[in-house]
Amino acid sequence: MGRKTNIAVLMGGRTAEHEVSLATGRVVVNSLDKRKYNVKPVTITKSGTWLVPRGYLTGSTGPKKVQGTPGLQLMELQKRSPQPVPTGLALERALEEKVDIVFIALHGPFGEDGTVQGLLEIAGIPYTGSGVLASALAMNKIKSREIFAYHGLAVPRWLVYDEWTWQERPRRVAEEIESTLGFPCVVKPPGLGSSVGTSMPASRRELKAGMERAFEYDTQVLVEEYLQGDEVTCAVLGNEAGKDPIALPPTQIVPKTSQYFDYEAKYTPGATEEITPARISERLIAEVQKTAVTVHQLLGCEGMSRADTIVAGGKVYVLETNTIPGMTEISLYPMAARAMGMTFPALLDRIIELAFERVRHTKSKVEH
Repeated sequence: MGRKTNIAVLMGGRTAEHEVSLATGRVVVNSLDKRKYNVKPVTITKSGTWLVPRGYLTGSTGPKKVQGTPGLQLMELQKRSPQPVPTGLALERALEEKVDIVFIALHGPFGEDGTVQGLLEIAGIPYTGSGVLASALAMNKIKSREIFAYHGLAVPRWLVYDEWTWQERPRRVAEEIESTLGFPCVVKPPGLGSSVGTSMPASRRELKAGMERAFEYDTQVLVEEYLQGDEVTCAVLGNEAGKDPIALPPTQIVPKTSQYFDYEAKYTPGATEEITPARISERLIAEVQKTAVTVHQLLGCEGMSRADTIVAGGKVYVLETNTIPGMTEISLYPMAARAMGMTFPALLDRIIELAFERVRHTKSKVEH
């Protein structure tokens, strides 16, 4: 067996999705095959400093190594973590300890939006998932929706408002939303995931509360029409040169405790029924998969993505795509992989292989 790959799992971050990211990161750390990887859990705190422990989780004995069960290993390694360090020192330490690749388990701003990807590009450290541009486009629900609409994909009708317009002309905004989209509608900050700051107001009064909540997270707000239909999400895997990415079996989402797939429904066990493959016709399953792959390619996504859609009136409407889907025990992406016979460790292996494939392809272009 050759040398094991040194992999840092990056989690946390300066975002409202900090806790979700930690949950994803811990599951990834514990699930990576320690026979193949030396694993370093790295946490970005809410204040933006980095916790970078010395050494790796390896499952072996020896200098700077920790043995035992994955959970105990993680706890032991985190105990020896030094004081938080700024970004520059964190990258310097990663290079000193010969990190081969970073598995990005961050969600939301400063992680899923191209910022960390650009940082790692500058440092010359390979990483999983999409590059800078695709990450930034996918994270911005307004810009990505404009691209989807331009290329003829079905999207819900939408309106965009900045904070000044809402503060100065709330009545005019409410009238426009009611006349154009009607109630209920969906209000969301365009630069966040996990349904953070999202609401579904059914009246002008509820709209006011929803807009103000959304503006707590972003300087713009996306308001879209509410489509009554089946909520279906579809994972996509791949980016190898000359090969089309593959769509995994779509998952139908049926919230039990809320009107839509909100934060609580996403992260509370038992709050949502998730059906894989989705209980829709074979024609619509194929259409959802085709749409998810098209979205992946239009934005230039790499490695993995997950497109969220609404199937209404026999038509597939694109809502958004996620370049770093959740990887917790109840997350949708691993569920789709299991439905096609892929274990979670095998899925992680594939994501890492695709990251190295991108590096090799990019390097050959640069050298040419």
